[in-house]
Amino acid sequence: MEQDKIKFIIDMINNMDIKDKLRLAIRMSDSNYTNLKYDKPEMYEKFDNQLKKIDEEYRTTIINFNKYPTITFAMAKIMEMSKEEQNQVALYLFNNISLAFN
Repeated sequence: MEQDKIKFIIDMINNMDIKDKLRLAIRMSDSNYTNLKYDKPEMYEKFDNQLKKIDEEYRTTIINFNKYPTITFAMAKIMEMSKEEQNQVALYLFNNISLAFN
């Protein structure tokens, strides 16, 4: 059952474009409801800078994440997960983003 939750979110991540992956990573890094082992402020800054480079709207306006229901849904599912599951998803997402920029 637990692996199904993780697989569901990973499948969602695989279907996202790079901008949505970065938005999700930013939300995960910024949220008080995720218990990530990673340095959240450092990861937030890294993903924020990457998204600013490729998304004009993000760079010039305040983003309302409610415009992105897939991100909101994914975050709701991630918040329901245990700390270990959240970290597995975060590791996958962060590595997936890193591969896209290398």
